[in-house]
Amino acid sequence: MQLRLDKYLADLGVGTRSQVKQYIRRKQVTVNDFLPKGPEQKVVPGKDRIRFQGTELCYQEYEYFMLNKPKNCVSAVTDPYYKTVLDLITEKNRRDLFPVGRLDLDTEGLMLITNDGSLAHDLLAPGKHVPKTYYAKVAGSVTEEDVEKFAAGLEIGEKKPALPAELRILFEDRETSVEQPVSEIELTITEGKFHQVKRMFEAVGKHVIYLKRISMGALKLDEALQPGEYRTLTETEINLLKKQRKTVAGKEKS
Repeated sequence: MQLRLDKYLADLGVGTRSQVKQYIRRKQVTVNDFLPKGPEQKVVPGKDRIRFQGTELCYQEYEYFMLNKPKNCVSAVTDPYYKTVLDLITEKNRRDLFPVGRLDLDTEGLMLITNDGSLAHDLLAPGKHVPKTYYAKVAGSVTEEDVEKFAAGLEIGEKKPALPAELRILFEDRETSVEQPVSEIELTITEGKFHQVKRMFEAVGKHVIYLKRISMGALKLDEALQPGEYRTLTETEINLLKKQRKTVAGKEKS
């Protein structure tokens, strides 16, 4: 794979395309220890040795990060009021990273941060039905009747009801709250409607008081990550996501 030198530098966050052209003209960039002919010079990542202001750069086409999103952090690249999930990723090589999907401001848990647009599409496209699992604390007693209603598909105020979802009751605490019990549950859905988990419980007369995503497709949240912490995906995790992509694509064709 060959890239223009200015694109190579811009992809790695050295600057904008216009800025890196200035760096090249000011002789702040070398290719294999020689000054390049110009911004349009072609380089081969992994083969050519590129230095900026004396520091050698390492090109990565794609980066993948697992983040345990904290509360009061928005699932966006930029925001004028709140810290974003991208602000938390301080050790990155690429400048074109983005969050795959969204979590509400008050929701914690698994977020995938990457620049792999094809993978993001496969995880988010409505027709793919990629499962997403959440842990939640719910005000009220979640019953087996609720489990059946979720499995059948709930009306949540849209043209079509939510698709069938798997609700699992983990625990019910009747001692902490005098007014009503608090139920702990896990819920697996295959859609990504706006406030979907909260709306589904509202449809059965209950209220979500804590919500955390614990898995997305083949990717599971690393329990060692505290809210706000992140790490790069392992090769095994990346391969699992890519294998899942092929499986889903095969189902669509059949």
